[in-house]
Amino acid sequence: MKATSIANHEKTFFETGRDSDGKEFILTEMSVPIKGANHAMPYIQCRPKNGDASFYNQEINSKTQIVLHYTAGYLKGDVAALSKPNNRVSTPFIIARNGSILNLWSSAYWSYHLGSGAIGGNTRGSKQTIGIELSNIGFLKRIDNKLVTVYSNTDVYCDLNDKQLYTKLDAPYRGELYYATFTKKQYDSVLLLLRYLTAAYNIPRAFFPENKRYDIGTEHELVNFKGIVSHVNYRSSGKWDIGPAFDWEKIIRGLIA
Repeated sequence: MKATSIANHEKTFFETGRDSDGKEFILTEMSVPIKGANHAMPYIQCRPKNGDASFYNQEINSKTQIVLHYTAGYLKGDVAALSKPNNRVSTPFIIARNGSILNLWSSAYWSYHLGSGAIGGNTRGSKQTIGIELSNIGFLKRIDNKLVTVYSNTDVYCDLNDKQLYTKLDAPYRGELYYATFTKKQYDSVLLLLRYLTAAYNIPRAFFPENKRYDIGTEHELVNFKGIVSHVNYRSSGKWDIGPAFDWEKIIRGLIA
């Protein structure tokens, strides 16, 4: 899908409440106060119309970390993938490119989101963490003057001239040089959601130091760390979310301020 088509793709989801698998959702605009602040967080409650709750576990666990991901897809497919009946691979939050915060289920519950082979164990890690997915296609491949998605060499995302739509790193990260950019509205919403979650669950507004930010942590580091990490800290390969193409400094400065 071309980057210029994503806005309309998202618009049709919010108009119809239907994901790419044809599942229907009830979308309800809501807001929640941010503990210790004088403002609230707006979000959209996104619940399957048929009442299905089989894609997460309604079991409350204490939370010590927030894990940032990107979806490697587009919103309708993101919602579909994270709400597959009986799959239990999901996150409570998806942030659309238009900045909307979708809430699929209570963040007090849990679902598998770290994956098989996660440092410290998928079950233990998923129970004690809150996953946030940013809707983003992820890394891009260069073919001539085009950047295409991982799904097909003919799936053109943008041209090399569209520099606002992608980030080119100084050196490849996990073998990839080009990454789709995140939107300003997504950064704003990530900050707002992190402020809410850290306050609600008493999670420190702490980050891995920069020299470890894009690497896997040791089991001791990850199990004992309290704060904000990303998926790549748990997985040594097969994952790129969220690496150095993300503006971590913007989030760190904004959250601490």
